[in-house]
Amino acid sequence: MNSRNKNNQKSKIILIGYRATGKTSIGKELARRLGWLFIDTDALIIEQAGQEISEIVEQQGWQYFRSLEKNVLKSLIVRTEVVIATGGGAIIHQDVWPQLMNSGLVVWLTATKETICQRLHGDENSAKQRPSLTDTTIYKEVERVLAEREPLYRQGSHLTVDTDSLDIAEVVEIIAMDIERT
Repeated sequence: MNSRNKNNQKSKIILIGYRATGKTSIGKELARRLGWLFIDTDALIIEQAGQEISEIVEQQGWQYFRSLEKNVLKSLIVRTEVVIATGGGAIIHQDVWPQLMNSGLVVWLTATKETICQRLHGDENSAKQRPSLTDTTIYKEVERVLAEREPLYRQGSHLTVDTDSLDIAEVVEIIAMDIERT
C-alpha cells in the first residue's frame, strides 16, 4: 500500500482496473452508501463529446479519445465527495496520476483474465461501448493489455481488491472499512 494524504482520501474514491472488474457497479453502490455523487469517466466523455466511445475512436482515433479522457481526469482532481469509476486505460495518464493519487483513495479492482473474459462475453454492450485495442481475440487482448497495465495499476493505487469471488456488497464493505481506518 502506498503512502496517503489521509485528509483528502476521506473525500474521494477513484476506482481503477481493467474492463469488467466491477468499477461502475461497485462505484454506484459505494457512492449510494456514502451519500456521494457517482461519476463514470467514460459516461462523462460520451456526454461531453456527444458520441459513443466507439464512434470517437472510429472517427478520430484512440489518441484523441485519450486526450478527452485526460482532460476529464484533470477536471476531477478538485472534486470531493465523489466516487469515480475510471476507464480501464485511465492509468496510462502518468503525468496526471500523482495528482489524482494525492486527491483521493485510489482502489484497484482486479480479476483474473478468465473472469474478465467471461464477464465481457456476458455483456452484449461491451463491444459497442469499447472497440478493440489490439484487433486480436478478446482473451489475447486482455492478456496483453493486462500485462502492460498491471505495473501501472499496482504503482498507482492505495488499495487492491480482487473482485473474482466477491459480490458488489462485499467489495463495497472492504472499501468502506478502509476509509474508516484512515
